[in-house]
Order: sequence, then C-alpha cells, then structure tokens
Amino acid sequence: MARNPESIRSPGYGAGTESIDPGLRRYMLRVYNLMAGGLVVSGFVGYLAAASGFYQQIAGTPLIWIVMLAPLGAVLFLSFRIDRMSLAAAQTTFWIYAALMGLSLSGIFLVYTGASISRTFFIAAATFGAMSLYGYTTGRDLTRVGSFLMMGLIGIVLASIVNLFVGSAALEFAISLIGVFLFIGLTAYDTQRIKDVYAQGDQDETGSKKALIGALTLYLDFINLFVMMLQFTGERRD
Repeated sequence: MARNPESIRSPGYGAGTESIDPGLRRYMLRVYNLMAGGLVVSGFVGYLAAASGFYQQIAGTPLIWIVMLAPLGAVLFLSFRIDRMSLAAAQTTFWIYAALMGLSLSGIFLVYTGASISRTFFIAAATFGAMSLYGYTTGRDLTRVGSFLMMGLIGIVLASIVNLFVGSAALEFAISLIGVFLFIGLTAYDTQRIKDVYAQGDQDETGSKKALIGALTLYLDFINLFVMMLQFTGERRD
C-alpha cells in the first residue's frame, strides 16, 4: 500500500497529468486477481454441481432455499465482521462465499446452452473490463452517480422480492434490463471507490482486507451483470 497518498490525485479533484503510484497498480492487480479467482471457483463449483446431478437432487427440496440464501449470509458476515477477523479467516470466508455462489447459480447450466453461457460471459467480461477501466482512469468524480445507482439497486432488489410472489415475466424483463445498466454504472463507480480507498494509505493486513472487500464488490458487480445479460443473450435448452 502507498505510504504517500498525495502521490495519487483522487478522481474528480483537479486537472492535468496524474502521477500513478506503482503501489496502486499492485493493489488493483491484487483486487482483480482475487475477483478472478472467485469467478473461477464459482464457475467450477456451479458446473460440477450441475454435471454431477447434485443440484438437480436438491432443486425440489427445502435445501434449495439454504443454497440460495447461503451466499447472502456469507457476504453479510464477511462485510460486517471483516474488521474483527484475521486475514486468513476473511480469505477463507471469501472462497467459501464464491463456492456457495457457484452452487446457487448451478441452475443456469441446466436452463441455458453452454455456448450461450460462454458467449454471455465474454460479453459481460468485455463490458465489465471497459467500465472498470473507465472508473480507474476517469478524472470525473462519480460519487453522485454512485448514490443514484445505489438507490436504483435498492429499487430492483425490492422489485425482485415482489416478483417472487407475483411471477410477472414483464417485471422480470424490466428488472433485468434496468439491472444491466445499473451494474454497468456500478462497475465504474466501485472501481473508482476502490482506488480512492487505496489512497488512504493502509498497509499490511488492513490493506489486504480492503483489497478483499474490493474484490468482493467487483465480483458482485460482474456476477449480477452476467446473470442479467443472460436473460437477453442466453439460449434456452430444448
């Protein structure tokens, strides 16, 4: 982590050429590597659970609710308790969360063709990469945009809960469409926020924990973007 936060110009505060601390690049690389590792774990567990028939066995039982809610419990646990956890415990929780998320998403391998899942993944990855790069390099302060996006996120979460009981295809379509744009914007906002957190100058274990939370944030942005894009680009199996 940087010992001299002044070597970084926070986005949106001033103009001119920005001097990039090499430590920032190392920090962001750590964030992206953790995020990518989480995606690999999720993809492997999800595919294995579907291919082995494990997901199909629990899909029609009450266990499916545990599988669907477990990732939420894990991410809340990590978010609220990370300051009191050791780095090893926080990292372990992150990998467990990634595995649980993969298990909860196993159903997509049964609903959509492998080719369309792969295609959507690469589309989502390209979109995510472009917006994360924008958030990293822009000189515009995205705080106000982020506040608006967070309000929109709360709105689609509430709408999704309502749709669990209503079961409206039109509402599901609207949620997915709005969600794609929300998570595109959140990717840029969260990347800038992670960059600004680095500028606070934390080191050692605290810095590593912040990188872990940053990776978790971007992981969530990508997963949600991918799942919502899949509603439009995924080809269902016969």
